[in-house]
Amino acid sequence: MAEITVKAGQALERILTLELVRVTERAAVASASLRGRGDEKAADKAAVDAMRRELNRLPIAGRIVIGEGERDEAPMLFIGEEVGTGKGPAVDIAVDPLEGTTLCAKNMPGSIAVMAMAEGGTLLYAPDVYMEKIAIGPGYPKGTIDIDASPEDNIHSLAKAKGVKPSEISALILDRPRHAAIIEAVRKTGAAVQLITDGDVAGVIHTTNPEETGVDIYLGTGGAPEGVLAAAALRCIGGEMYTRLILDTEEKRERAKKMGVTDPKKIYTITDMVRGDCLIAATGVTTGNLLKGVKYDKGVVKTHTVVMRSATGTVRWIEAEHRDLSKFHLG
Repeated sequence: MAEITVKAGQALERILTLELVRVTERAAVASASLRGRGDEKAADKAAVDAMRRELNRLPIAGRIVIGEGERDEAPMLFIGEEVGTGKGPAVDIAVDPLEGTTLCAKNMPGSIAVMAMAEGGTLLYAPDVYMEKIAIGPGYPKGTIDIDASPEDNIHSLAKAKGVKPSEISALILDRPRHAAIIEAVRKTGAAVQLITDGDVAGVIHTTNPEETGVDIYLGTGGAPEGVLAAAALRCIGGEMYTRLILDTEEKRERAKKMGVTDPKKIYTITDMVRGDCLIAATGVTTGNLLKGVKYDKGVVKTHTVVMRSATGTVRWIEAEHRDLSKFHLG
């Protein structure tokens, strides 16, 4: 297969328009072929293999800085792995080939294939630990939310900034026992709670378009790698996000230190996590509020992707019909 060639200085633009989309499309279609089969690892492996195969065609000297989670013991695009042809710009890459493995395995809404690409050395090298997160979309004064404030105070502050009553605010929270106190506190303000079983990258992105998604704020703890991917999306669209690593054991603190984390209590902003120009693409695997899932018609595969760039604030929605199905290696 012929290599892609890109003129010097135009790599990000070219990737933004099509090549990045191809990577997430391939991963989404590969995992979608296993929707509802109940095998999370098989679906994840299909997405990983497809994403790696397409990444290695790109004219980049890429390095995976956010890869598959160690906790999941899943097939990995591992941290430090080099991808691309090596004949292009040095870039950092964050991937979640199948965000929402359980959602895909159970054929539930909201599973996506997502990746971000940024200038080399500009993405946070986040250890695979949990992270406190709070995020809202664009259009609010800086300081509307505070990671150290109570859920009640954050809901009231956001309602005031939006010019509505707290009862008109909706918070998205992962449905986990550890979030019971947060859920109770949010509901005490009169605000609504939307619970999700998985997929907090898409969850944070939902805050950027509350009219469509019904989500004003994201609260709770989740994986640090997913936090960096979500920050990349907000870097492109706008919004406010604060995070803090949960380093509650000596082993986690040592692992974080080896990855360059010098202050274990540091609060990270969007620009701390994504410092330079970045691109992010996400393709739907199963239909959710953000994206339509992969659809198989006779002789045609349909995909739905969003691709964003921070330097221009451009957001493109791409609905594609694929007729050359051999490129998906579906066997």
